[in-house]
Amino acid sequence: MVGRTRNVRAEPLRTGVALAGGGPLGGIYEVGALIALDEALCGLRLTECDVYVGVSAGAFFAAGLANGMTPREMHELFIETDRADDPFEPEVLMKPAFGEYAKRIAMLPPLFASAIANYVRGPNRRSVLESFLRLSQALPGGLFDSKPIRDYLQRLAAAPGHTDDFRDLKRKLYIVATDLDRSELVTFGAEGFDHVRISSAVEASAALPGFFPPVLIDGRYYVDGALQKTLHASAALRDGVRLLFAINPLVPFKADDPHPDVDIKSLAEGGFVTVMSQTIRSLIYSRMKVGMDRYRHEYPEADIVLFEPRRDDAMIFFTNVFSYADRRRLCEHAYQQTRADLRARASRLKPILARHGLSLNEAVLRDTSLTLLPPEDSSRRLGTALQELSDALARLEPALRAADGP
Repeated sequence: MVGRTRNVRAEPLRTGVALAGGGPLGGIYEVGALIALDEALCGLRLTECDVYVGVSAGAFFAAGLANGMTPREMHELFIETDRADDPFEPEVLMKPAFGEYAKRIAMLPPLFASAIANYVRGPNRRSVLESFLRLSQALPGGLFDSKPIRDYLQRLAAAPGHTDDFRDLKRKLYIVATDLDRSELVTFGAEGFDHVRISSAVEASAALPGFFPPVLIDGRYYVDGALQKTLHASAALRDGVRLLFAINPLVPFKADDPHPDVDIKSLAEGGFVTVMSQTIRSLIYSRMKVGMDRYRHEYPEADIVLFEPRRDDAMIFFTNVFSYADRRRLCEHAYQQTRADLRARASRLKPILARHGLSLNEAVLRDTSLTLLPPEDSSRRLGTALQELSDALARLEPALRAADGP
């Protein structure tokens, strides 16, 4: 099947979407931003772009858009999960990798024997630490199992009009992962790598080392694509995309000024997780900025419109992504912040969009009633009102009987 050719569009490639990584938090932000962008654009739906690029968490939603799944539909699947027939719950990401644990435990006896032999036979009786360091090979390659992610994506791909095959897509999709042994980027969906299932490519691209074991594909192991590239917009620009919408959900938090929602004076007070989160964000962000500068020099004819959170956005940094209420609030926050960003940048964006035959729907951007959080269900309100009326009547009845007398 490797030699199979993919569908190729006859018209020139004009528009693309590139989605960076960021774990569950970044994915939630991207959904809100995509909905806001999809609503505000006139002349283009985000499911109608020519090229999609996804890295890590962004691979989920790039694959969804390429399969014709609207941002609103992805919102139901990943955020408003009580509305979806087959929702994606964060618990899917937290299933222990029991197979990996069993494999590593089975390695312990030979590793221990080898360590003993190395200590006894080694020159000048090597130190215990040096001899037994090889036991670290028995540590699991990841804590959680990524297979449920792949299984879920395969179920979605089985729906009518969707596919798990890069070559059957009407538009181009690139999913970026890192070859672990070569420390090289691999772009699934590109020539020579388009026979791999989309679900497997997404699983590999999102395999954050330490959290998920490396993913085996065609005899090679792959991990998170963000290890090498944050956005990898060049995959779309090389294909001739002239207008690229890019979303980067991870920016370092600027904690210089007091924040009413943050009860710590310094990120150092937040402990290991907070310090590591800021460190990783800083590394990724600086690398992305370098990449953006390079794209401007290498592809001067292309327009790249980047959306990302503000540096002082405490909600983006501190949200608990495994809380359903927090997920909903964060997605709403990303939606409203992106709308505000579009309004603030409207004068600069209009000529850029006009060059590509697009425009902004300013009426939609001015409409303050638009929201992702659904209004309270009318039937629920009616049921509550009826219950309150019934309770009031029940309390009133004894009083009426007493008033009538015996």
